[in-house]
This record gives sequence, structure tokens and C-alpha cells, in this order.
Amino acid sequence: MPHSPSPSAAALPSSPVPVSDGLPVPQRYWAMATMTAALIMAVLDGVVATMALPTIQREFAIDAAQAIWVVNAYQIAVTVSLFPLASLGDILGYSRIYWGGLAVFTVASLACALSDSLPLLTAARVLQGFGAAGIMSVSLALVRHIYPAAQLGRGVGYNALIVAVSSAAGPSIAAVILSVASWPWLFAVNVPIGLAALVIAAKSLPRSARSGHRFDALSAGLNAATLGLLIVGFKGLDGGQPGWLTGVELVAALGFGVTLVRRELAQAAPLLPVDLLRRPVFALSVVTSVCSFAAQNIAFVALPFFFEDVLRRSQGDTGLLMTPWPVAVAVIAPLAGRLADRYEPSLLSGAGLSLFAAGLGAMALLPPDPAFADVAWRMVLAGLGFGLFQTPNNKVLVTSAPKERSGGASGIQATGRLLGQTLGAAAVGVLFSALGKADGTVWAMALGAGLCLVAGLTGSLRRMVR
Repeated sequence: MPHSPSPSAAALPSSPVPVSDGLPVPQRYWAMATMTAALIMAVLDGVVATMALPTIQREFAIDAAQAIWVVNAYQIAVTVSLFPLASLGDILGYSRIYWGGLAVFTVASLACALSDSLPLLTAARVLQGFGAAGIMSVSLALVRHIYPAAQLGRGVGYNALIVAVSSAAGPSIAAVILSVASWPWLFAVNVPIGLAALVIAAKSLPRSARSGHRFDALSAGLNAATLGLLIVGFKGLDGGQPGWLTGVELVAALGFGVTLVRRELAQAAPLLPVDLLRRPVFALSVVTSVCSFAAQNIAFVALPFFFEDVLRRSQGDTGLLMTPWPVAVAVIAPLAGRLADRYEPSLLSGAGLSLFAAGLGAMALLPPDPAFADVAWRMVLAGLGFGLFQTPNNKVLVTSAPKERSGGASGIQATGRLLGQTLGAAAVGVLFSALGKADGTVWAMALGAGLCLVAGLTGSLRRMVR
């Protein structure tokens, strides 16, 4: 990602002055259209590649441990670059970082589709991850500038809807593409969508005030070392690497993290937003978000194995059994956004977490040979709870930060989501290794319900510290 505007980016966006309270209609709709397209691609590509791993493994004649780096490379690249790019958004303007990220993502998608070896595909996935981070790191910050303050909940709700549904629907979309085309098309489909989104972005995205601060390259390096080692260490908890190596990675991550935090405490506009984390409401919202996304990913990782390997359902049946969750999120998230503009967001998010915990707890109590309806109502309950929670929580998170620090707030929200998902997947790996898939899934659902309750507790504390 360039640190200075390119000739193309210099013209972006077309608004002559910073927007103080949202964009006018129809510019607002066009701005959300380009963000929708970019977020769908960025989130989906973190999921769909997993479905193609068996095919890629056979085509490149590699083992599973090598093939998994097609997924790991993307996840690590996204996570380590979110904070640096969010910081650049505060410095250069959010629309420039978004547009540059979308351009990099589109080019990298073409490179992925044309890759004929694992090293080339992995390198392209790293580049694609950097582009996706450019999109994700400033998405909430841009929403805050696109929508008027009185309608911010609607914008945050729409953003949450896109992320949640894309995450949940990824496996099904990948399965459809792979049923009619080869794996490169998982990436090639991004190219025309990305090009169209770039054109729309050039005409519609708002300008934001620039902070005037300098970019802190040393902090960016410490951030990359901390989060990169943390993710690799978490992934190693499932026994995929020697235990001593996992321990070294986690201890090293802790050491780099402590150094980073100590450095950031002295910065006026820190790359790692410790200034925002000093705000109790913001910090509690981040903890709540991490716990909820960990609980969600526990379910998304464990349940397909449970349905196929324990209940002996087909891939098609498994897709149908997973569908009620994203459908429920799609139904409730827009409504939750409107409610968050009218009622206390912390109360709404607490109600959502209660439903979410009840749905996961009910999944842990499934009968031995459940009918579709037995699974469906539990998945609907969990999806409704997650959708009702996420939008109000994100609104509290983004509005508890000053507007000029919206990039930092957006970056930490996206990082919290990815870290939560990583923790959830690691927890499932540990439980499956220790208990097997049947008992492991039961305990995974119970753990997810417990995390929802922890999230509910931290969320309720926000009302006491306002």
C-alpha cells in the first residue's frame, strides 16, 4: 500500500470538502454499494479458499500442511496490516486507503487465479490479504462519514449484515462455484466486481479530515511481529506443530506486544489505539466483540464436522443445516440497526447475547438423531441473537471514539473480529483433539455459550462506567 497518494487515488473521492454529517442521497447509496461489494469479496476470500484446499493439494501434489498456507497466508496478512492501514487512514484519509486496498485486492485476485504453483499462489494470497486489510481497516470509519449521526445505527447494521452473512455463506458460495468451475474461479470472479467497485468508489466516497501525524514504521513492525506470532501460536494449539514451538511463538508474541504497548503509550496518535482502549466503554466493547466472534467461529468450525462425521449427513444436507443462521442474521441485522438509533444499544446487545447463548446451549443439547427442525430452530435462535448483538455493539464501539480517531476504532474492531475467530477455531481444534468430534462439539457449544455470557457481562458493565 503506498504511503503517498497515487495519481489515480489523488482524484478520490470527488467530494470537494470533508463531510460533516453524512452524504446526501443518492451519493450515500452509491458509497454503500461500493463498500458492500468490497466487503463481500474481502470477507468471502477469507473463507472460500478453505473449500478449495483438497483440490489445490491434489493439483500441486503437496501435503495438507503445505496447502493450509493458502488460507494462513491471507489471514496473517490481513491481521498484521489492519492497524497500520487504519493509522494511514487517519493520516491520509479513509477513502484513499479503501480505494488503494480495493485496487490491490483486485489485482491480487487475478494473480491468484493465474497461479500455477503453491509459492505463487501463497504470495498472491499475501498480497490479497494486504488489499483486504485496506478495505476492512477503514470500513466502519467510512460508514461514520457516509451516514448522518442520527442514522449511524442503520449504516453500522448494514455493515454488520454484510460481514456476518458473507462469513456464514462463504462455504455454500464456494461449493456452488466449485460445482461448475475449477478453483481459480473462486478468485477470478472478484476481478470484474472489483473493477466496477473502484469506478463507483471514485465518484461516491466521502473525504475525511487528515490528522497530520507521521506514520510510525517501527510500531507497524512490532505490531506485525506481535499479531503474526500470536496467530501462528494459536493455530499450533491444535497439535499441528511441536508444543515447544507453539510456546516459543506465544512467549515471543507477548514480548513484542509488551514492547509495542510501552512504545504506544508515549505516542500522541498511536498506531495501536491504546488511547482508545483507555476509554472504559470502548475497551469493554472490544472485549465483548472478541468473545462473541470467538463463540460464532466455534460454531462455524465445529458444526460442519459434527453434521458430516458424527450425524453422517451429506455435504448438501450440511449446507442446508447451516443456512438458518445466516438467514436469521440477514433478517435481524437491519432491524437491529434501526433499533440502535432509537434505544439504548447496550441493552439491545445484551438481549442479543442472551439469545445467542441460548441458541448455542440448545445446540449442545441436541438429541442423538435430530430432525432438520430440531437443528433449524436452534440455529435461528443463535443467528437472531448474534445479529441483534453485533450492530448495537459496533455502534457503541465506533461512537465512543472521537471522529478523528475513527480509523483506529475501525481497525481495532476488525482486528478483534479476526482474533476472536482465530481463538474460536483454535479452541475447536483443542477440543476435537482431546475429546473427539462428538463430545468435542458438545463442549464447544457449551464453551461458546459461556463466552456469550462473558460478553454479556462485559457489555453490561458499559452502562456502569458511562
